[in-house]
Order: sequence, then C-alpha cells, then structure tokens
Amino acid sequence: MHNIFNYLNLVWFPRIFIFFAFLISFTFRTENLTAQHYALSSPDKNLNSEIKITPDGSITYSLTFKDRKVLNPGSLGLNLKNQPDFSNGFLAVSEEKSSQNNSWEPVWGEESTIINHYNQLELSLSHAQTDRVIHLQFRLFDDGLAFRYHFPRQSNLSYFTIADELTTFNLMENHTAFWIPGDYDTNEYPYFTTKLSEIDATRAQHFSEIGVKNIVGENVVQTPLTMIGGDKDLFISIHEAALKGYPAMYADVDRSTFSVKAELAHDKNGNKAYLQTPFTTPWRVILVTEQPEDLLASRTILNLNEPSKIEDTDWIKPQKYVGIWWEMHAAGKSWNYADVSNIKLDQVDWDTLKPNGRHGATTKRAKTYIDFAADHGFESVLIEGWNVGWEDWYGNGKEEVFDFVTPYPDFDVKKVTAYAKKKGVKVMMHHETSGSVTNFERRMDEAYDFMDNYGYESVKTGYVGGIIPRSEYHDSQWMVDHFIRVAEKTAERNILLNSHESTRPTGLHRTWPNWLASESARGNEFNAWSSGNPPEHETILPFTRILGGPMDYTPGIFQIKLDYYNSESPWQVKTTLAKQLALYVTIYSPLQMAADLPENYERFPDAFQFIKDVPVDWSDSRYLDAFPGDYIAIARKDKHSDNWFIGAITDEKARNFDLNLDFLEKNSTYTAIIYGDSEDAHWKENPMSYEIKELQEITSQSNLQLNLKPGGGAAVMLKKVK
Repeated sequence: MHNIFNYLNLVWFPRIFIFFAFLISFTFRTENLTAQHYALSSPDKNLNSEIKITPDGSITYSLTFKDRKVLNPGSLGLNLKNQPDFSNGFLAVSEEKSSQNNSWEPVWGEESTIINHYNQLELSLSHAQTDRVIHLQFRLFDDGLAFRYHFPRQSNLSYFTIADELTTFNLMENHTAFWIPGDYDTNEYPYFTTKLSEIDATRAQHFSEIGVKNIVGENVVQTPLTMIGGDKDLFISIHEAALKGYPAMYADVDRSTFSVKAELAHDKNGNKAYLQTPFTTPWRVILVTEQPEDLLASRTILNLNEPSKIEDTDWIKPQKYVGIWWEMHAAGKSWNYADVSNIKLDQVDWDTLKPNGRHGATTKRAKTYIDFAADHGFESVLIEGWNVGWEDWYGNGKEEVFDFVTPYPDFDVKKVTAYAKKKGVKVMMHHETSGSVTNFERRMDEAYDFMDNYGYESVKTGYVGGIIPRSEYHDSQWMVDHFIRVAEKTAERNILLNSHESTRPTGLHRTWPNWLASESARGNEFNAWSSGNPPEHETILPFTRILGGPMDYTPGIFQIKLDYYNSESPWQVKTTLAKQLALYVTIYSPLQMAADLPENYERFPDAFQFIKDVPVDWSDSRYLDAFPGDYIAIARKDKHSDNWFIGAITDEKARNFDLNLDFLEKNSTYTAIIYGDSEDAHWKENPMSYEIKELQEITSQSNLQLNLKPGGGAAVMLKKVK
C-alpha cells in the first residue's frame, strides 16, 4: 500500500495538478479573448465614456459629448522600473457604480456654494502576469471626465518605481491650442496659440529672461492644455487634480495624429515616482464644454480634491496687500543691501559693509507702506529684501543662501513690527529660497518661530533658481511633496501661504485653504524688464493656468511706461490703466496685491478708489462673455454686501460689450461706477488715459455698454441703492 501511495504522489498528483493549472489558465485566456465593455454617463447624459478591456488585457477609454466624439479610444496603464509593466494582461474582476449629488461651502472662493454632481465607475483589475491588483476609478461630471489609478495594499506589491505613465488622450482633430512649453523648472512663458500640429516647444529658447529652463521635448507642453475644436463650438482642457505624492503631468503631443500622452516630470536619475502601496495617483481630467464661459465656470478640478484638512478656518482671511516689491523690478531699487559678492552668512559683519544706497527694504520705506496701507484699508504689507543674503543669492548653486531670520542693518524688525501693530496693519513675511530647498527645509521651523514671535500671519515663498537637492526639478515628485509640506506646516501655525515658482495648482487650495494663491505662471513683473506679456496674455490665463487655482498676478500698475523711472527704459506694461483695474475681477485670487508704488496711486486717487472698493471674496460669479485669447467679461457679487463688480478685458483689438445685467436682484436699483478707457486710450500709444462715469437707475432689466480700446479694459462697481 505504501508503494502505491508513493507512486500516486510521484506520478499522478503532479499530472493532476498540471492539468488543473492548464484548465484554469485556458479558462482565463478564453474569457479574456472577449473584450469587456463598461459604460458611464454624466448626470445630464451629454458626456459618455466607454471603458474597454481588450482581448490582450489592455485598457482603453473613449469620450463623446452629445454624440460628438471628443476622444478616440486611448490607452491607460503604467510602466514600472525593473518589474513587469501594467500595460496589458488585465482582467476586470469587479465593477462598482455610484453617484454623488451634493454641495459644499468653500472657505473662500468665487461663489458661496459649489455643486458636486457626478456618476462614478470603479473597476478592480487583476493582472495575470503578476497576480497583482489595480483599481481604476472614473468620474463623469456634466463638464468633464476624470480618472485615476489606485494601488491597494497587497502582499506582492509594496514598493515600486514609476518609469512611465501610459495615459493617452486621443483627440479627434487638429484643434487650436493655447500652450506654453513643457518645462521641468518653470511656467513663466507667454502663451502660444497654434494648431496642435504646429506645436514646437523649442521656441522657449528665445526667452532669455527666464533664468532656469529645462525643456522636456519639442512636442511637450504644460497642462492645462486648452483647445478649441469643431466650428469654435467645443472647448477642451486637459489637466490634473489633487497632485500630491507624484510628479507634475505634461502633455506630449503627437503632431500628426493629435494624440496626447501623459508625460511625467522625472528626477535627474530619470525616475518618475517612488511609490509604496496603498497609493492613489492624481486625477487625469478632460474638461469639455460647448461655451467658453462654461469652461471658466467649471469647478470639477476643485470637486476632485479632498475637503479641508483644517478644522477651524476662522483665521483664514482673504485680503489685499501692498508692499516693497515693484520698485525693485521697475524703479531701480535693490533687494541686496551691499554691492559685494561671495558672501557667507556666518562670516560677514553686516554692519561693516558699505550700503549701496539703493536698498528698498529700509525701516523708513517700510513705514511709508504701512502708513499707506493704514490710510487706505489694506490688511498687509509685503517687505521683500529685508533679510541678509541677497548679495549673491542667485545663479551660483549656493546652498546656504538665507537664514530667514536676520535683518539687514537698515531694517529694524522690532520697530517696523511695532509701528505696523500701532497702525493696525499686518506684515507679510517673505521667504525666498533661491531654489535651495534643503536649506529652507532645515530652517523652516526656526523661520516660523520668528514669524510667531513677531505676529506675522502670512508668508510669500519663492523658488527662483535651480533646485537643491541637485537631483530635483521644480515639478518633480520630491518638490511636489515639499510644496505640500509647506502648506501643512503653515496651516499648523495659522499662517497664510502665497507660493511663487511652485508647481502649477491642481485644486489643492480646497484641502489646504490657507494656501491662498500661487504664482506658477508669467506674472506682471515680466513687464518691468523683458519683452513682457502681450495684451492677449490675461485673456488666456483664466482658460489655462487659473483653471487649477487662483494666481497672485500682482495687478494694479498705474505707471504703465517705465521710462518714467529711467528715460532709457524700453519697457512698459502692455495694458491700459483701466485694464489693470479690471484684472482684479477677471484674474481670480483671494489674495490681491495693489502692486504699484504708493506715490503712483496718490497721483490717480480716483482710479485707485476701485482697488480699494473691489472685494477678494465672492458669493456668486457670472461669466458674461468670453473667448480664449480675445476677451473676457465677468461679474462677481461681494460675499459681504449686495454690490456686484464687473471686469472686462480685451486683447490687442478694441471691443464693445453689451452686457445683460439680469443677474442683479429683481426689483432693486443700482448705481454703476464705470472705470474705463478714454476715447484715445491705447495700450501702447496712450495707456494711462482713462475716464470714470456714473450711471443711475441700473436694474436687472438694464444692459451695460462698455467700450474697450486696444489692450484695454473696464472695471465696474454696481452699488445697490438702499
């Protein structure tokens, strides 16, 4: 008997095992020879997506809008480094559908209430080659599709490195696109408007004013990538939401097929992301609307972010500020105290250095700004260049640049702080890192302790220069995490954050509402010392960069031509003065700077009144008329009064608006104060010519006529008559 069992064990049991293994494998392959199809519709049924697992286990998805194809089937998946790829061999083992229809109230924003309405499909996929599991989550809103990858905790997948993301967006036609070059280190380019087939990111090399550039590839552009399709009746934007723990996504455009592949920022070792399960990627988002105004009104990217992680938000206050800043860009002042080089923080006796006489951040000058802020109702004063280290801060690859706590000899922190407190004005801290992020990380807690000691409640950060650690770029995974660490740390300290040179926003201000604004695009300062921003620039930003979150654009420049300070200066701001006022409405931010010098505002007190009156927090927004690259007209209602404000801007062409005011409260009367271009205004020839007029008896039945000159604008206050 014993011999019989040995025979069975040695001969038949292995054969039986092999037979059943073959049977299971055959059954799996047979099932997988038939594609698996899944469908998802938006709540209004206009957007429809089909997700398909092909016979070889590849994943594709497509998108239609009102029976118009928006995306042909595009691939999904990821390549892993030194491991089998997640590109095919998948089988969907379960699906779950759900819906959400609720609303939430942002701490601050463009409206008091945001509707969150979508249908969702979640697929659990088994990967045959590795016996691993990945989940795909799709959400369809009435204005767009979003999807993301989730790696659950599992025994045979713990740590892994992303070599590439295979996500593609297979566009249907050669759309007109608004784009800037994909660059690992900067977003500070003016926009190009071309067909997809004409994209050439190497044109970025012409912008010598941008100090640190790392172009991804000639076909690669930044997201949001916004496009016009059809007969100018389809508006599409590709972006991402909730970017954290992962590198920023660019769009790699095939100029012949118009397919767009996700391209991830890598570190200088060539790796995209170092991950550990469980992990969920950022959302990939495709916004689709028939009207350009609906693209501006989209809140899908915000809805895809987590709710606020800050429980008590009463201390978070949107605000306007002034500061020592523009005079360094335009009026010959300097951030540095002395004209020397090769400075080492721990080896300099700052009191013995000869001042250059141009230093902007002096005690005396700070008091001037504090007085101005107090007299005109501004909450805060930004003071740049107050701290030691600016003498050789840029371009040297230097790590120990600033300590963030030591003032220059001509800036008395105690006196300035006491003076501001006496005047009822807050001081806004400035932390320029010069890209030396390891230095900043080491010194952050000490810097925030310094702020606590002096009662500073807000900070502007900067990351000009190549990133240290030297293996990283501005948009790589490590830096994305750094920017979030700063948001978290400042939130713990009840500090408001305004980040410059950071990764472009993806709606994270919903999660960390103390993160009031970012720059992350070509701002107003480029007008002070470069070819500047063309008149169309501000009509493109709301359709691109600002879809992800508010921008600290620093509007409000009144002295448009800069030969006022230096007769040889060729530079100017390429708008009219009235357009600078309108930007406070059209470029949304809960943190707005009156960026010009106090002396210039005092020359134009009647125009300055609009900046004093315009709010930064809104209960309602109406997108009245807009077309990317051409013009924008937006109306917003003050969250704390019954007043409405309108901003209208144009590109280099003159335009007339006939605006319907049916959004006004019925059976109520308003007075309209219009700050507009004069008859002879022109962004280049006569930019500072404006006029102010007042209209009575405005109601919801009225239409408002606005005449904008080339590069011009109009700003309107609609004051409810009590």
